[in-house]
Amino acid sequence: MSRRPGGLIGDWAEAQRRQQQTQVIQQREAERRQRAYERDANRSHRQYREAEALRRTAQLDAEVAALKGLLVAGCRAPAFRISALARGEQLEPFNPGALAQPVPMPRIEDFQQQSSGWTLGSNHRAQAEREAHARYTQAWQAANAAEAQRRQQLEAYRQQYDRWAAEQLAGVRAQNSGLTELAEALRAGEAEAAVEYFSGALYASAAWPETLPRQVAAAYDPAARQLVLDWELPGYAVVPEARAVQYLPSTDQDKVKPRPVTERRALYRDLLAQCVLLVVRELYAADEFGVLDSVVVNGFVDCHDPATGQETRIVLATVPAERAAFAGLRLEQVNAVDCLVSGLGGQLSARPDQLTAVRPGRRPDEVGGGVVSHGGHAGDASDDEPDLFAMDPIAFENLVAELFRAMGMEAVTTQRSGDGGVDVEALDPAPIRGGRIVVQVKRYRNTVPPTAVRDLYGTVQDKGANKGVLVTTASFGPGSYTFANGKPLELVPGADLVDLLHQYGLRGRLGGGAAAPAAPARRTPEPAPPADHNVLGMSWSGSVALDVCALVCQGGRVLSEEHFVFFNNPRTPDGSVRSRAHAAPDKAALEVSFDALPERADRLVLVAAIDPEIDPRADLAGFTDAHIRLLSAGGEELGRLDVSDGRAGETALVLGSFRRRSNGDWDFVIGGKGYRGGLEDLLGEYGVEVA
Repeated sequence: MSRRPGGLIGDWAEAQRRQQQTQVIQQREAERRQRAYERDANRSHRQYREAEALRRTAQLDAEVAALKGLLVAGCRAPAFRISALARGEQLEPFNPGALAQPVPMPRIEDFQQQSSGWTLGSNHRAQAEREAHARYTQAWQAANAAEAQRRQQLEAYRQQYDRWAAEQLAGVRAQNSGLTELAEALRAGEAEAAVEYFSGALYASAAWPETLPRQVAAAYDPAARQLVLDWELPGYAVVPEARAVQYLPSTDQDKVKPRPVTERRALYRDLLAQCVLLVVRELYAADEFGVLDSVVVNGFVDCHDPATGQETRIVLATVPAERAAFAGLRLEQVNAVDCLVSGLGGQLSARPDQLTAVRPGRRPDEVGGGVVSHGGHAGDASDDEPDLFAMDPIAFENLVAELFRAMGMEAVTTQRSGDGGVDVEALDPAPIRGGRIVVQVKRYRNTVPPTAVRDLYGTVQDKGANKGVLVTTASFGPGSYTFANGKPLELVPGADLVDLLHQYGLRGRLGGGAAAPAAPARRTPEPAPPADHNVLGMSWSGSVALDVCALVCQGGRVLSEEHFVFFNNPRTPDGSVRSRAHAAPDKAALEVSFDALPERADRLVLVAAIDPEIDPRADLAGFTDAHIRLLSAGGEELGRLDVSDGRAGETALVLGSFRRRSNGDWDFVIGGKGYRGGLEDLLGEYGVEVA
């Protein structure tokens, strides 16, 4: 019997065959897409690694270029003048902000107009007029009470400002009077005044990068009209050991090409000559009173004696420089080594990288009289606070190590070179929270950049430490605190360092000497919140711990790091946005005076991020039923603003933003964009440097 084509079985078999073919095609297409994705990913990864290698090479080139051009760049810096330390008596004017605006008083006409359209009988009109007058009376009483409160706050703030202004003027006049006395002493050729002035000139000089040391010991010989000083030189490690970085795709690793030893030695020797010449140039340039006929500079490094292992001071360069001989030099055109050795008759170590010393010239302690060392007078009373800015770098590191020991830890300073970015190593014996701590010490005057915090984190990981601590005489910006948040890092700014030293019986201060650069003026006292401010109360379901922050922006960029309000920056400079304590049912709160926001600001962005210190594994999946309560200054709820729920895997979220309309009103626009990289990723989009 012949097989009948078609039929139910044949149709089913054909359908099965086609389905199998479709599945094979789909599988092949999926495999093709996966291969394409992997090729693109590998290509993107390779491009990123190659670009990063080029960036690191360019950074090395830039560091070397800066070392080569130190003398030329330093010669362009303005000469130091004693007038640079003088402070003007013009203070920041009294600015009460919104408190200066009287509360608008209601007009009876506005309330009468509301009832003018009623045309019913006379009884109804009379009733309407009475009601209008009652509303007017109530509004007038409320406005009058608010105006009385405003005047009271304004008067209190004025008195606070007057007290602040009187203190500022007294401080300014005392400092300027001291500078006048110093100038008179210089004209008279007093040794102590000369040492104080020229040491201050070197510390305040704009010619020296922050990365180079500024340690000095000086004395003045009035009879010879000669200044003699020892000046610290940078160590050999300042010249990068690497010359370039190359990415090798075959091993997916970076290859660091070393700098030839002969090139590195030549760069270091040239740098030392530039440093000594620049010191001489800065001294003569600062001599506005004509008290110097010659200077002697001994350039030294602090290190460990290879023979004894003891800390010692090795002189690597020395030069006696007469004013007449030095005045004829064109430093921008010279070869630094030839100029120092042949032009001025100085000495320069043939192998400074091996700490081969030269015979020093005249030393400060050979002059007699007063010697200033590290910015403070020798022989000062023992109870004076040492200036941390002017302290010997090694002494400063030893002081930090002593602080850790006073806190109950074991702590030692590291070698000056080859320390891998660690200045002090500490061991905290406390169980659970203790362990190995690596400490970096930054004796800066300006804000520490976030890159230094990032580098410390890399050192913690590289050394396998439990924690990293960055101690500085300066301060940190919001980007640094944001990067450190949730990581085993602790940042200790200068003010906190001084407090810790005093708490544990140690000594230290931040500047304040007459020859030190003038300290920044104190901020105007913080005014009370304007009467017309609003409170933004944040609530949500779930137990997730969040930091709620605000960014004052123009477009999609924050105005400045100071306009990012978060746990380490509780208010904007003008006080228009502030953190505040929250009360139930809210879990976080901010205070905003919309009328006081900067004119160029067109939006106030509210964000929330997981607090990684409380639970580093948490995400925003538990962030639900969230809303913002808009409250008046008196706590009256004016409305509720809904915001988006969080999502699993995300650790930061834009809640929404208040946006300024053309008529000056502010509208709320709900957000919802989430970030898996936490607050760090979110802030990057708004222009806050984190790392």
